[in-house]
Amino acid sequence: MSHFTPISAAIGGGLIGLATVLLMVLNGRIAGITGIASNALVGTPNSGWRYAFLIGLVAAPLLWMAAGGAFARPAMPASWAVVLAAGLLVGFGTRLGNGCTSGHGVCGIARFSPRSIVATVTFMLTGFVVVALMRHVIGG
Repeated sequence: MSHFTPISAAIGGGLIGLATVLLMVLNGRIAGITGIASNALVGTPNSGWRYAFLIGLVAAPLLWMAAGGAFARPAMPASWAVVLAAGLLVGFGTRLGNGCTSGHGVCGIARFSPRSIVATVTFMLTGFVVVALMRHVIGG
């Protein structure tokens, strides 16, 4: 990590929290990206809010850039094969855990859901183990 920006991180976290609270209060829905995206793709009835949510995920950074905001180019230290395998494993874990980190970690923990707490702890521990293996065992 070369650049820590606590102000923008706090603002971003606050906006995520606000969006999840508003979705729950105004729509009675949990802001799990996987569920929102999958239900929008299969055309679940009354998916207008889902499409708006997904469009907002894409439009927000584009609006930020149009307003003159900058983004750091992410480093990709792994090959495309490793990135593809990692994506498939994340998808498998999401399916196995019946939700993603946003649904369980942000919304589920806020609701004190035992299932979400266990899922989030599992996601985090798995991430710690994978990073340790990739950096200190496999990666050299």
